[in-house]
Amino acid sequence: MAKAWHLVRRPQGLPTIDDFALRALPDLPLEADQLRVRNHWLSVDPYMRGRMNDAKSYAASFQLDQPMTGGAIGEVVESAMDGFAPGDIILHMGGWRDGDTIGLEMTPTKLPADLLAAGMPPQTFLHNMGLTGGTAWIGLLRIAAAKPGDTVFVSAAAGAVGSAVVQIAKAREMTVIGSAGGAEKCAWVKDLGADAVVDYKAGPLVPALTEALDGLGKSGVDVYFDNVGGDHLDAAFALANDFARFAICGMIDVYNDGKPQEMRHLIRTIPARIRMEGFIYTDQFFDCMEEFYADMAGLIASGAVTMRETVRDGVEAAPDAFLGLFSGANIGKMLVRV
Repeated sequence: MAKAWHLVRRPQGLPTIDDFALRALPDLPLEADQLRVRNHWLSVDPYMRGRMNDAKSYAASFQLDQPMTGGAIGEVVESAMDGFAPGDIILHMGGWRDGDTIGLEMTPTKLPADLLAAGMPPQTFLHNMGLTGGTAWIGLLRIAAAKPGDTVFVSAAAGAVGSAVVQIAKAREMTVIGSAGGAEKCAWVKDLGADAVVDYKAGPLVPALTEALDGLGKSGVDVYFDNVGGDHLDAAFALANDFARFAICGMIDVYNDGKPQEMRHLIRTIPARIRMEGFIYTDQFFDCMEEFYADMAGLIASGAVTMRETVRDGVEAAPDAFLGLFSGANIGKMLVRV
């Protein structure tokens, strides 16, 4: 019998394991336009923290005592949906569970058979060929309109989105400064091709970012890709060039504490004429899906874009994997292998 994680109470601050419960799912007969799926990979992502609140946002709140949802890669076991057959490998939103009966509301999509046949691992569609890679590509190239020669500052550069930004920017001949926490993560970001890396755990960001810019002979930041908020965003304000563009993807620093952010350098938005735009992946993705898939598949095939995966095994590990996102437990993409 399949099992799924349920949200049983609204977290106050950082979630705990007691906010979740793993429960059996009913074994229902298949109806029209439904698939029975066995999941192989589950995605946990920072945006899911917002869905645990009872508040209006761009993604619907998780309902208490109901199965949670999220990105997943699964295999069709039984099909009553046109275009799908047993054995198909699909991307869908019936995550946080080891399997289930899903319908059209879970947006099942067959993975490209040619890419799978060429050896692309299916879980790639949960990171570089999926939500995180698409977020990086859209934010950098569409929202920030980054171009060759730009100096790009990326926060959480050792995370799934940030590491993709670093590599896409380098493939487009940009100068990249990444921020990461600790020697191991900083070394990996450097290995990805970043021209300089700032260890945010080692001291204040503004002096460290200033030193990195000076070492590269750069006057300031042309593009800031924000995954973090807080001190990182403030440092980008402090050191932005005129007409800098900020793509605001996430603010993981404040997802759990809800405290106001102190922006000492926000005033520079005016004299530097900084343009800042928050964006959501789904707002843009379907307009550029084919272009993204073609470009990213080429970058992956050439070796210009890679991903390091942090894997937790078993559906039972999903909450631990999710909570690890907020303690820096992941390098690259955090995944659950079912």
